[in-house]
Amino acid sequence: MTTRRRFTAEFKAKVAVEAIRGELTVSELARKHAVHPNLIAGWKRLAIDGMAGVFDGKGSEREQGREVELRELHAKIGQLVIERDFLAKASGR
Repeated sequence: MTTRRRFTAEFKAKVAVEAIRGELTVSELARKHAVHPNLIAGWKRLAIDGMAGVFDGKGSEREQGREVELRELHAKIGQLVIERDFLAKASGR
């Protein structure tokens, strides 16, 4: 019984870039890296499709979303601390 091989994102990116460059055919790349040609074709397609995301600024939108979420969480923490302190004083502690 063989185990399924897992490839790192770095390896996939390296092979996809080689495929995009076109210096070797997909079959030659498959032999060179000992992977099936369909995998390389899929990685190449994903790389080309995802390339637009590098230029559209979605990374900064995602970062802004995280900042908003962080501010909301800090506000909630502050509210809970105030409520806890109020209830502790009311109970006489």
